[in-house]
Amino acid sequence: MSQTIAASDFRETLGEGSTPHTIAYWTATGLVTIVPLFAAFAYLTTAPQAVENFRHVGYPQQLRVLLGIAKLAGAIVLLLPRLPLLKEWAYAGFTFMWIAATVAHYVAGDKPLFLLPIALLSALAVSYVTRSGDRRVSRHALVS
Repeated sequence: MSQTIAASDFRETLGEGSTPHTIAYWTATGLVTIVPLFAAFAYLTTAPQAVENFRHVGYPQQLRVLLGIAKLAGAIVLLLPRLPLLKEWAYAGFTFMWIAATVAHYVAGDKPLFLLPIALLSALAVSYVTRSGDRRVSRHALVS
């Protein structure tokens, strides 16, 4: 028997629109937007630590600029109301980015640091399943 929990099960437990539901959403969303906003600032201002981190994991510096722009755009989209299709793309982008960061830090030997992207992925999942209806893509929009 599967022990997986569906997003709808999580929403039913918290009750969409309830105070605990709203607190869970904004706490998780706040975390998954503030971290990329700070990172985007460091990446785009060529902070020495950001440059060194990219060198350390073997990433080219051009990727630092690209990720800085993507992190800034993704964080803004998650904070803005509505824009459900763009939010889906932002959630997907952060997922791919943090999976890649986990692998890069693990391979580079950053044993405790590779757990940070995993924690952020967990917060991203909470944000995703607790978001309100106006932040979701309707099933009808996907079929059209």
